[in-house]
Amino acid sequence: MGKKYTWEIISTAIAFFLIGLCNNYGYVIMLSAAEDILSQQQHKNKSTTVDVCDPVITGRHCKPPTAEVLLSDNLPSLLVKLTFPFFMDRFPFGMRVAVVCILQTASYFVVAFSTSIPMSLFGVVLVSLGGGLGEITFLGLSAHYPRIAIAGWSSGTGMAGLLGSFSYAFLTEPHMANLSPKTALLIQLFIPVLFAFAYFILLSKPESIYSPTISPKTWLVPKNYDNFIVSKHRVPQRELNLSERLQLILPMLHLMIPLALVYVGEYMINQGMTQMIIFNCQDGFSLSVKSQYRWYQVLYQFGVFISRSSIKLIELPVWLLYLLPVLQLSNMVFFFFDALYWFVPHIAIIFVLIIFEGLFGGSAYVNTFHKLHNMVAPDVREYCLSAASMGDSIGVNFAAGVSIPLHYWMCAQPQPR
Repeated sequence: MGKKYTWEIISTAIAFFLIGLCNNYGYVIMLSAAEDILSQQQHKNKSTTVDVCDPVITGRHCKPPTAEVLLSDNLPSLLVKLTFPFFMDRFPFGMRVAVVCILQTASYFVVAFSTSIPMSLFGVVLVSLGGGLGEITFLGLSAHYPRIAIAGWSSGTGMAGLLGSFSYAFLTEPHMANLSPKTALLIQLFIPVLFAFAYFILLSKPESIYSPTISPKTWLVPKNYDNFIVSKHRVPQRELNLSERLQLILPMLHLMIPLALVYVGEYMINQGMTQMIIFNCQDGFSLSVKSQYRWYQVLYQFGVFISRSSIKLIELPVWLLYLLPVLQLSNMVFFFFDALYWFVPHIAIIFVLIIFEGLFGGSAYVNTFHKLHNMVAPDVREYCLSAASMGDSIGVNFAAGVSIPLHYWMCAQPQPR
């Protein structure tokens, strides 16, 4: 019995790790490719362009703001999170996962073969819809499994950031694979296949998860399904009306609001300020301006992966979750003044600070959902975990909305000495 339970824990953790990785992978790829999406449409093959470091910085880096990609990568996801938790429990998990895989696949093709910025942004919107649906689906699904599912999911989403940002940087970096953005994006098509494998084959399904057949009559979950299905990890979920669903959000706000503030600072840095922090060859490890942006993303995601994988080693107290927004917003203020005045002498300092930014953000995410999993009543846990995910999305979308005018304002400022 002990061996069987151990294998159940291990297989659940591995499956949720892969699911988290695949769900967030496309989101990260699009943010890593933001510079290319906005500024390389006129060059269908990146190998024909010159991507080298600048011996002397002669002006601000004032291309279209990458926050436009951030907004396209998050606003559709937020709309999904604000609406779907109120009715998606009638749709089987497998059907939702299939939709997510289709949206991911379509997004890679649309962006890879795009001929204009609007077409590229439409591809980003597709991956955002899939990512948002996937997040609320799998946070809700974790209620059917041991608590290790949350840890596996969080670690997988962290690895998605690290692996996605590094793979894109490696594939497009002139000193490495030197592939075009189009080829780099098409290579990522193995991710939706891995996603389907992780959910439909690797993850064992308890009886509490409804399984439809090919008959259309079974494509909606019966309203009374929970009344006769028993799971050792999940109690039957209470049927909730709109008023009850809204009331359940209120007790979670003391954790959702700090998480949202952490994400405001986080993405103000990532898509609002790092694009404006550039270094010459001598002070920038001989990286081009585009490469600097890509490696900012890699190091940020490295910090996120480390912290999102830490919940089994370090669980933060609630008071520290209230402190993380202060630390992250302080970090944001530092980046704002450096983007304005360029007082940091070497890119290595920025690299270190970006790792800390990722550590703060990842810690806030995994600890918030771990505490919510323990805090909410078992008979509403599936809904609450899904609904709580709107907290970080609101923070990201606020940051994206502010970062766009901030970018143009900074571009109008004189170049620092």
